[in-house]
Amino acid sequence: MPQLTAYLQKLKSAQHIYIAYSGGIDSHVLLHLCATYPELKAKITAVYVHHGLQPKAESWAIHCQQQAAQVEVKFQLLRVNAFPKNGQSPEEAARDARYQALEKLIHENDVLLVAQHQEDQLETVLLQLFRGAGVQGLAAMPREIGFSQGKMLRPFLDVSKQSIQEYAQTHHLTWVEDPTNQCDDFDRNFLRNQIVPLLKTRWTNVAKTVSRSANHCANAQQLLNELAENLFAQVMTGSPLNDWQSCTSTLSISKLLQLDSNQQQLVIRQWFKQQNLQMPSTDFIDNIFKTVIAAKPSAEPQLKKSGIVIRRYQDKLYCSKDLPGFKNLEGLVWVQSENQILLPDNSILQRYPAHSGIPVSLWQAANVTIKFRQGGEKISLAGRKGQHTLKNLFQENAIPPWERDLIPLLYFDNILIAVADLWLSSQVQIEHQELCYKLKWQKLS
Repeated sequence: MPQLTAYLQKLKSAQHIYIAYSGGIDSHVLLHLCATYPELKAKITAVYVHHGLQPKAESWAIHCQQQAAQVEVKFQLLRVNAFPKNGQSPEEAARDARYQALEKLIHENDVLLVAQHQEDQLETVLLQLFRGAGVQGLAAMPREIGFSQGKMLRPFLDVSKQSIQEYAQTHHLTWVEDPTNQCDDFDRNFLRNQIVPLLKTRWTNVAKTVSRSANHCANAQQLLNELAENLFAQVMTGSPLNDWQSCTSTLSISKLLQLDSNQQQLVIRQWFKQQNLQMPSTDFIDNIFKTVIAAKPSAEPQLKKSGIVIRRYQDKLYCSKDLPGFKNLEGLVWVQSENQILLPDNSILQRYPAHSGIPVSLWQAANVTIKFRQGGEKISLAGRKGQHTLKNLFQENAIPPWERDLIPLLYFDNILIAVADLWLSSQVQIEHQELCYKLKWQKLS
């Protein structure tokens, strides 16, 4: 395959080259071809992911190890649990398990090579089309993409299946055949076995032309991404007290409503992308506007999806994890010897030495507990007269109501000393002392 020579030569700068190696014809040709470059061979590791789904998987692993030895490259076996969870298809479960395992291998300057080819791209475009995907979905698989700390490359993406078969025959390669490839119960197999051959009787170069369309969609998507980023920057607002806020950003509702409907869709999708969330459907985005944004000012609308909830407070739109409050939770004891405490929402409250803050002597002499808001709590603050209810402080600082019950309250012998790292009681606050603690509240995930 001379057309790949220049492309594969670029791999010389990689630290490690991992090849996703199933033992099938496509990945075997990729492994064999890469191993013909002496400057690459020492960097190559063939990786077989054992899904545990096929009775022959163990023998396939042995075959793959033997083939890697024949071309004199390193071999690694990864065992994964690929059984589908509720709502997952077997194909999706296997793919997710495979990529999660491979991600752990890839560090900075490493590359992962996968053997998807032109016909695979055709199948992907068709599947996305039948699912009603937009431009991003129809762009299908990219030739190169960031993966873990390195990159994933698809050198064969413009190579036909016929070229791969011819290479395998010319070099007398042996490979394994997965019997499930003939099972038309799977959507991709149905396309591969029934639909694509029929299409090729009418349009001989359909894989090549559809692959070209995917490239056009990828180029268009790149422009849309740039537009989405610019619009998002205009609409995004920082969360109040951003260090502890469970969502990474909020959207200004008034600014969002100044955009046309297409631009609004782009901004919402960019918002989800920024938070590494599954892309919302068009219907879900429509519901954000109908259910949340268009609700009466006095309402407290919520829209839930896959563990996240969309809410509105004042002029801001919030997207955060769907977490319960902790009003009924008993106080958590902060062990004196520990510098941090893990909270029920997987956040931590830490103490660290400082020249001002809570005197260490007071901390050591107290029974230290963490509680959560019940209602009616008050705290005195330095520079302000009297005591202040937490409700008023939260309102002054535009903290949304649903966040308030998640904020940890620090008590010394049942006296409220601090509200997370937001406010410290003037009763204990001391400046310019050597032995003090300050607090830091942060999310772990």
